[in-house]
Amino acid sequence: KHACRRPSLSLGPRNSPAAVMAASKLVMSTACGDITLALRPDSAPITCDYIVSAVKKGLYDGKTFYRSDFVIQCGLHGSGVEPPGNLPKNETKTGTFLSNKPGTCAIAHWVVPDCGNTEFFINLQENKHLDEAYGGYCVFAEVADQASFDTVGKIAQEVKTKGKVTVLKVEAA
Repeated sequence: KHACRRPSLSLGPRNSPAAVMAASKLVMSTACGDITLALRPDSAPITCDYIVSAVKKGLYDGKTFYRSDFVIQCGLHGSGVEPPGNLPKNETKTGTFLSNKPGTCAIAHWVVPDCGNTEFFINLQENKHLDEAYGGYCVFAEVADQASFDTVGKIAQEVKTKGKVTVLKVEAA
């Protein structure tokens, strides 16, 4: 069982919630192409703030998608970089509820629901079981367009055959 660290999350003056939420999307440039993710602050405002703050700090740049089964997953896992603390709460049931359906992005966490941090995944299929498992996996964004869906599919195949796909840069827009 993994124990969660609970340091305080510091967004800093440049990344205050008001500044962070000025972003409505993330653009992930990967070795397989770009993915545009539409943020859903109506569903998970704290989570959106946290992820955008991590993006603005460059935490995803040079990291990898390393998992491909019913989701593709990326984050700081295996990079030696520590996340900037855990999310203070799991917002699965507090905002506009979004199910884990194909193309939605959700925060990964251990068996403890309020343990999420920079790890997130993009659902490749209908994963309704993730709406309830371990307190639910909070959806905070959705793949925004067909070109992005095509890139997600390419990443899923590359990870299965080569083990990982590099995230070159992520930007909040």
